[in-house]
Amino acid sequence: MGAIGYYLSLPLIYGIALLPFPLLYLLSDGMQLLVFGAFGYRLKVVRQNLRNSFPEKSEAELKQIEQEFRRWFCDLMLETIKTLAITPKQVNKRISVQGAEVLQRYHTAGQSVILVMGHWGNWELGGARFSQLGLHHLNVIYHPLENKHFDGLFIRMRTRLGNGLYPMKDTLRCMLRDRNALTATAFIADQTPSPKHAYWTMFLHQDTPVFWGTENIARKLDRPVIYLGIDQTRRGHYAMRFELLEARPGGTAEGAISERHTRRLEEDIRRHPAIWLWTHRRWKHRRA
Repeated sequence: MGAIGYYLSLPLIYGIALLPFPLLYLLSDGMQLLVFGAFGYRLKVVRQNLRNSFPEKSEAELKQIEQEFRRWFCDLMLETIKTLAITPKQVNKRISVQGAEVLQRYHTAGQSVILVMGHWGNWELGGARFSQLGLHHLNVIYHPLENKHFDGLFIRMRTRLGNGLYPMKDTLRCMLRDRNALTATAFIADQTPSPKHAYWTMFLHQDTPVFWGTENIARKLDRPVIYLGIDQTRRGHYAMRFELLEARPGGTAEGAISERHTRRLEEDIRRHPAIWLWTHRRWKHRRA
């Protein structure tokens, strides 16, 4: 989509962002019928991922997870757009915080931290809520979009409440540049890396490559690694939870941190499977 398409779409995007939440979820219900009912968006991928990840579950159980996922996925898309207009008061009301004392301890000590998370819950609303904690300055690692117009829109969406962004390829350079600031750098660690340059482990019953970046940077800078989970407690409401995974990464064995954060995410997905990104082709690579 070029510049003309972008500017034509802006009224619709901001119109959605300005909707009150009850209308937003009414729109989401209609969107689900269109996206999954009429177009069947990536349903083959979703069903294969669920079947391979939960071989112990019956077809009825998998179907139930799929139905819940479809609703959450459409909510996620519209909640993400909503971050263009959401207020701090709305963010604080809809996202509770657990384990903030973990961050507070390092903030008091003047120590920057690394956050590791997955595509579970709502990471966009989680970032907005983090900006209201009054602790570390959050910098989220992101992959710039090819379309410069939509890239700018996403940058505004993610930074309008005070957070920062680090382009993925410049992560370490940006962290070193900001080493004198008190920061929390967020790694979303369940994306799919090149199979030749990955840590391989079993994840949801499947041989899975994991990015080395979170572990390598944590060990190099010896920054505490904190797991961030963002569970959905009910529709439109989330609980953000901080847990210390490793206080001194510099002294850990190779692979230990990658294994630990992968296991922790897997535990959350097993507990609440419907709110993970099953449309993602997470297992498209095979170990050499």
